[in-house]
This record gives sequence, C-alpha cells and structure tokens, in this order.
Amino acid sequence: MVSAADAGDAAALLADVPADHRVALVDPRFVGHLHALRLGLTDPRFPAATVPGALTAQPQARPALVRALERTTAAVGAGAPVAGPDTDPAPGDRTVPGRIAVELEAEGTAVQRPALGSLVAAVPTDRDQEAAAVAGLAVVDDEAVRLRNAVKSRDGFFTTFCISPYSRYIARWCARRGLTPNQVTTASLITALIAAGSAATGTRGGYVAAGILLLVSFVLDCTDGQLARYSLQYSTMGAWLDATFDRAKEYAYYAGLAIGAARGGDDVWVLALGAMVLQACRHIVDFSFNEANHDSVANTSPTAALSDALDNVGWTVWVRRIIVLPIGERWAMIAVLTALTTPRTVFYALLIGCALAATYTLVGRLLRSVTRKARRTERAARALADLADSGPLAQAVASLVHGPKRALTAPAAALIGTLVMIGGALFLPYGSWLTVVAAAVYVVLSGFAVARPLRRALDWLVPPFFRAAEYVTILVLAARSDVPHAVPAAFGLVSAVAYHHYDTVYRIRGGTGAPPQWLVRTIGGHEGRTALVAVLAAVLTHTSGFTTALTALAVAVALVVLVESIRFWVSSSAPAVHDEGELA
Repeated sequence: MVSAADAGDAAALLADVPADHRVALVDPRFVGHLHALRLGLTDPRFPAATVPGALTAQPQARPALVRALERTTAAVGAGAPVAGPDTDPAPGDRTVPGRIAVELEAEGTAVQRPALGSLVAAVPTDRDQEAAAVAGLAVVDDEAVRLRNAVKSRDGFFTTFCISPYSRYIARWCARRGLTPNQVTTASLITALIAAGSAATGTRGGYVAAGILLLVSFVLDCTDGQLARYSLQYSTMGAWLDATFDRAKEYAYYAGLAIGAARGGDDVWVLALGAMVLQACRHIVDFSFNEANHDSVANTSPTAALSDALDNVGWTVWVRRIIVLPIGERWAMIAVLTALTTPRTVFYALLIGCALAATYTLVGRLLRSVTRKARRTERAARALADLADSGPLAQAVASLVHGPKRALTAPAAALIGTLVMIGGALFLPYGSWLTVVAAAVYVVLSGFAVARPLRRALDWLVPPFFRAAEYVTILVLAARSDVPHAVPAAFGLVSAVAYHHYDTVYRIRGGTGAPPQWLVRTIGGHEGRTALVAVLAAVLTHTSGFTTALTALAVAVALVVLVESIRFWVSSSAPAVHDEGELA
C-alpha cells in the first residue's frame, strides 16, 4: 500500500504496478466498515467494483482504468489533491475513485456497486459528516452483517431454519483456519459417497449411518457457499464443483440405496433410475423456462403478479418453497426415511413428492407463459436451441424443412415425437423393429421442432420433452429387457448424459454459450442416442450384450463430456456461476 500526493502521482504509481496485478484506489479520508471495503475491493467475480471513496480493477480492466485516471487527472488538475475540503458537494461519489468509476462506466466497462445495507462507507468532507460516519461505525457490527450475508438470500425452509443458523459459524471457523470453499465442497462429496457406501451395505446400521452422513454432507454443502460469501472466495473451479457435485452426490446415493436393497433381495434399480429421471426433468423445466424469460422485454403475466402478491404474505412463501421439494427438504426426507424404513419406501416417497412438485411448478410456468405478453429475445431463442441438444440427425431434418406449420408448433412436434417414442418403448413387443421405426419418427419430429427459432410462448417446453423422451426410453427399454444388470447400466448412461445437460445449463448461465458443436455431434444429440438405444434393444434382444452395449455407451459419453467439461471449467474463459437463487 502506497500513498499518492495527488491524482497525477496516483497515475504514476499505478503505472509501476505489474499489468497482471489487481489494483485499488482508496480516498485517504475514507471512513467505513472493514467489510464494506472487502465487498468493494476483494470480490474476484467482477472486473471493476466500487464503494464510496474506493475503487478496484482487475487486470482485464486495468487499461480502461488508466485511461479513466488520465481523464480524471485532467479534470481535477494534475497537481490537485486526491481529496480536499472543497470537494464538489453534489450528490454522488465525487472523490477521484468515484469519478474514475463514472468514467469507466461511460467507456463501457461494467463497475459493480455492491449493496452495503447498514454498512458504512463514506468520505466525509467536514467534521459533522465525519462524526456521523464514525457514529455509524459504532452502531453497526460489521461481523454480524458479514455472517448474516453469508447465508443465501433465498433458500428453502429446512435450510433456512434447520441448517443456516449454525452452518454460518462453521463457515467462519473454516475461514479463520484458512480452509477454502473448494475443500469444503470436496469434503461434502466425500461424505456423501461414504453415505452411499453405508447404504450399499444393506444393513439397518448402514442405513442409519447413511442417513446421518447424508445430513452431514448437506450441512457441508451449505457451508461451502456460505464460506465463499463470507470470505469472498469465489472461483471458476468452485462454481464448477458446486454446480456438479450436488447431482453427483444425489445420484451416487440413489445407487447406494439400490445396491443395498439388492443385497436384501429387493431390486429397486428401476425406482432409483425413475427418481433420477424425474429429478432431472424437473430441473430442465426450471432451467428452460428461466432461460426463455431471462431477458424478456416485458412481463405482464397475471400469474406473476399473483405470485408477487403472495410473496407479501409471509407464510405462503415458505409453503410454496416446501411444495417444490428443494434440495434441503428432499435430502432431509431421504435421510430420515433411509434410517427408519427401506430403500423401496424412500424411492416411493421421492417419486410421489417430486411428481407433485413437478406438477405444481409446471402448471405455474404454463400459466405464466400463456398469460404474459413478452417478446422472446434472440439470446433466449439461442439458449433454448442449445438446451434442446439436437444432434446431426435432427439438424439434418431441420435443414430440409421450414419448421412446423401453424397447426404443428415446435412444442407440439416435440410432444408428439416424445409420446411416439415412449409409447413405442412401453407398448410395442420388446425387441421389435417397430420400436426403431418409432425412433425414426421421433428423429423426424425432433428436427421439425427445432427447424425454426424457438421464440413462441411455449417453446421452452421443447427441451423438457426431449429430456423426457431420451431418459424414459432408456429406462423403459432397460427395464423390459429382462437382462441382468441392464438397468444399472442404463442408470450409468442417464447419469453421463444428465451431466452433459447440466454442464450445458451452467455454461449458458455464465454467458459463455453451450458446449461446442463437435461435442454434441460426437455424442449423437438426444435423438441420436435415443435411436441408438432402440436399435441396440432390437439387435441384442434378451442377451447380455445389451448390458455391455449400454455400459460401453455410458463410458464413452462420460469420457467425452467429462474431458471437455474439465478442460472448459479450468480454462481462463470459464465463468464464475453461483446458484444464489435456485432451490435445486
């Protein structure tokens, strides 16, 4: 830390700092809480940020900062003090850092201005203002504010009232001992895997231990995000780990329960895979709807207005959050039922609860879509096309047609194709080549569905229909095969494909776009994989080769998507994506 005598001196000192270093400018008269400075100067997610009297710039914003400082130096005079008693009293931050922030924004550089709430950050220009600022420091305990803000602003009932009241203190304990959020995230994963292993023993003691460990894993899962917010240790690697480990933990636990049940003579692999499919389809409904309306020009939906009105009635907020069965409630239910009942009971409860939650959210989103007046943007249409995960077969069909006619909208084409595919898998004789014909119809209708930009009100339903068609077809064909271990192999395949779909969601959220087209083409797209599984079922009817083929396909998809995903998320272009608003 060095002191500058004037604005020109500050420019000279800044020029001496290596270009790959972060820099900060702070008015020497600054009075405020330490955590206010932390929020303004140490959050790594933003290229530039400011609070009254202070400004920071990361390396990518340094050139713009130098230009803004030169213009500010010319405005205030090269020999003028950085701050003086005659500072312009007009509203706003008129200090040199404040002026530079305005210049940066005028040039097009985004400057984050964190909400300080009750925290004090001021640059007093007289003794009365200084006394008021100092008094404000004494009134507000910034450590209490820091702890309170470490908790996610929007969370489920169980997490808010049963976990966060003490997990925030665990987060502080970790911060004071130099632990990172990534380490806590990894500890949460390891704990969940041990819980899955305990459940796989198939003993009552193992089930009790599994339930307890699953809850411990969830506490750590909450702690990692709170630690990141408490210590402002956000990172791209942390974003990737947090975004993917929750799904890995849940699916591993389902597999552990299924293995444990099999040890006791009860085969529940179909239920385990069904629970995973239902949960993944629930999420794609949320993701697709949110991306479709991420940047809508207008929102005049009466349903949205009713939802906003209900948010003003405290108890309805919590009821609605419980109804959607977020991750906290879901894991608590799974843990308790694991310890007290059987895996079959766990999966029955999970399927019923998730089905009710899915119905509630789907109806709400449909009502909002048909009653709102909003223009779908090009970004939203592109996001929906990426979420559709169309492979070379569907793209080839799309290139030959002009899209669905008025009588056959994109959602209608996707729905008909989904019903044909799932119906064929369910009701046609197993191993029949008619199922392959149904898959061919599905491929054609999939191409029709994406032949035109997905800009209409209900076009966000296309990706969920495709997810349901692929996942359910794999589940049904594996279950009907009567081949040993076919359903566990299908479980692995759906897990690998679901990872690819979640990875796509988080890349889009980060503003970097979907995975590269070569990846989608390599793994076949949703329609290619679905058709391939139908062909395998017909060719390898009632033979162990079907299990081998599903396993090989699962391994191949997993290797391709994991290698590309890891390459992307550890690269410098990866975004820092954090789930501040999702209930998972």
